[in-house]
Amino acid sequence: MKIWAVMAPVLACAGVGYFWGRTGRPFDTRMVSALVTSVATPCLIVATLGQSDLDLAALARITGLFAAVMALTGLGAWLLIRAGGRPVRVFLPALTFPNTGNMGLPLCLLAFGEHGLALALAWMMLTSVIQFSLGLAVVSGEGLSWRLLRHPILISVVVAVVMVVFQIRLPAWLQNSVALIGDLTIPMMLITLGVSLSQLRVRDAGGGLVFAAARLLLGFGAAWLVCELAGVEGVLRGVILIQSTMPVAVFNYLLAQTYRQGPETVAAMVVFSTLLSFLTLPLLLMVALP
Repeated sequence: MKIWAVMAPVLACAGVGYFWGRTGRPFDTRMVSALVTSVATPCLIVATLGQSDLDLAALARITGLFAAVMALTGLGAWLLIRAGGRPVRVFLPALTFPNTGNMGLPLCLLAFGEHGLALALAWMMLTSVIQFSLGLAVVSGEGLSWRLLRHPILISVVVAVVMVVFQIRLPAWLQNSVALIGDLTIPMMLITLGVSLSQLRVRDAGGGLVFAAARLLLGFGAAWLVCELAGVEGVLRGVILIQSTMPVAVFNYLLAQTYRQGPETVAAMVVFSTLLSFLTLPLLLMVALP
C-alpha cells in the first residue's frame, strides 16, 4: 500500500501532462522548463536545504557518495559504449545522467518526507552541476564553459550551502515566499515530463530499448555497490538508490537536439527508460524503502 501511495501521485501528474500533450492543447514546454529551472527549482533548493537539519559533514558525505556512484556509472557506460561501437557523444551523457529532478524529487518526497527531499535535492544539485559542465562538454565537443557559473541552480546551491554552514535562517516572510514558489517545482516537473513524453518521436527503437534498460541497471548497480561498501543505511540509502535508478533525463534529449548528436536515439532512450522505470518502480521501492 505504501508503494502505491508513492507511485500514484507521480503517475497521476505525469499522466495529466501526457494526455494534455496528446490532445494537442497548448503547452509551452520551453517556457515552463525555463521557469522551473531558473526560478522554481532554485527557490525549492534554498527553502528546503535552508530549513533542513543537514550540516556540512552530511553534505560532504553525500558529495563523496555521489562522486563514487557517478564514477562507477560513467565507467560502466563507457565500457558498454566501447563494446557496442557506439558514439560516445551520443550515448555517454544519456547513460550517465538520470532524471533526478522530474521523477527523483517527487518519489523521494513521497517516500521519505521532507528529510528525503532535502537529501534528494542535494543529489540533484550535484547531478545538475556535473551534467551542465562535464556532460555538456562531452555532448558539445567544445570543452568546459564558464557559463555554468551564472546558472540559477548553481547560484542557489552556493546560497543553500552558505545557509547550511552558517546556520542562517530566512525571515518568515521571505521563507514563506520562497517556499511557495518552490512548491511549483515538483508538480510542474512531472506534468512537463508527461508532455515531453507525448511529443517525443521514437525512431531508433532497437538501440533505444537496449540502452534504456542499461541506464537503469547501471545506475542501480553502481548505487547498490557504493551503499554496500560504504555501509549506507536508512533514508540516505533509499534516496541514493532511487535517484541513481531514474530513467534518462529529458535534458539529455534537449542537448542532443541542440548539438545534433543522435536526438532520435536519445529520444528513444528517454521514452523507453521512463516506461521501464514505471514498470520496475515497485521493485525499486521495495528495495529502497526502509
